[in-house]
Amino acid sequence: MTAAGSRAVSGAEGAADAAARHGISSPSGVDPIVVEGVTKRFGDFRALDGIDLRIRQGDFFALLGPNGAGKTTLISIIAGLAHASSGRVSVMGHDVVKDYRRARASLGVVPQELVFDPFFTVRETLRITAGYYGVRGADAWIDEVLEGLGLTDKAESNMRALSGGMKRRVMVAQALIHRPPVIVLDEPTAGVDIELRQSLWRFVRKLNHDGHTIVLTTHYLEEAQALCNRVAVMKAGRIVAMDDTEALLKRFSAGALLLRISGGTLPASLQARRLPPLPEDDRYRLSLDDYAEIGPIMAAIQAEGGVIQDMEVTQPDLEDVFLRLMQEN
Repeated sequence: MTAAGSRAVSGAEGAADAAARHGISSPSGVDPIVVEGVTKRFGDFRALDGIDLRIRQGDFFALLGPNGAGKTTLISIIAGLAHASSGRVSVMGHDVVKDYRRARASLGVVPQELVFDPFFTVRETLRITAGYYGVRGADAWIDEVLEGLGLTDKAESNMRALSGGMKRRVMVAQALIHRPPVIVLDEPTAGVDIELRQSLWRFVRKLNHDGHTIVLTTHYLEEAQALCNRVAVMKAGRIVAMDDTEALLKRFSAGALLLRISGGTLPASLQARRLPPLPEDDRYRLSLDDYAEIGPIMAAIQAEGGVIQDMEVTQPDLEDVFLRLMQEN
């Protein structure tokens, strides 16, 4: 196991221990989120096709996929906002249909859409949310959440006066106000500035360190790689890959050699190494498992009369994994 892989595993184990200390751990032997054989049909269209998924205590879990893959549909079913056509989902051991109240109380969800009441201040909005969940004496926790999300100076501002990024911060705060053990973030940084993204991730990392299980959907693959210890990739309503982040990188990705060649083409002997090109990049992209392979690759190109004008070595990342999975499936 790599050092990074060890950190991911030890981080998840540490978060699980922290969950027990903070009283937010799941019942013994029960995973916080369990999805078994879930399908969802809209007429003849199958949005989800036999999803099986277990998210462990203390995971920081990324759910990735292109638009239309079924990520938001799956989250809606987990949150009890939509019913599966077949299959079963539980949150902290509570069936989301048969025991909706307990399942929903165990979950904090930040949806993609900005939903807010324009007639209340930020603080009033959070107090109302706390009341909805029956949370008493929440002012100290509200202050902590406001500070953690950089909202303290906006606490008395009316919601309609906030920028889109600030409104999204308030939605995150609302999802946290009842201290749920499981937090689901559906594209929380879409269209958000870098400063907000960084402050949000600092706060969410702290929550995960304190034992909260985090589920994240995002199109920012570098965020998922930096934050998450486990990843699932969806396409066309199915999970096409799921593993610890480091293990997934090892299984589906390798380093890459980016080359621009003049005076010739890529030799036939190197065609098997070709990877999908990067967006807006006209260089050849070849798989590279070891730096020792660079010399023979250059020699093969030069033997065919090619001249290497530009060369760059890149490390494996989730973007490589994602592109390969989309191409293969």
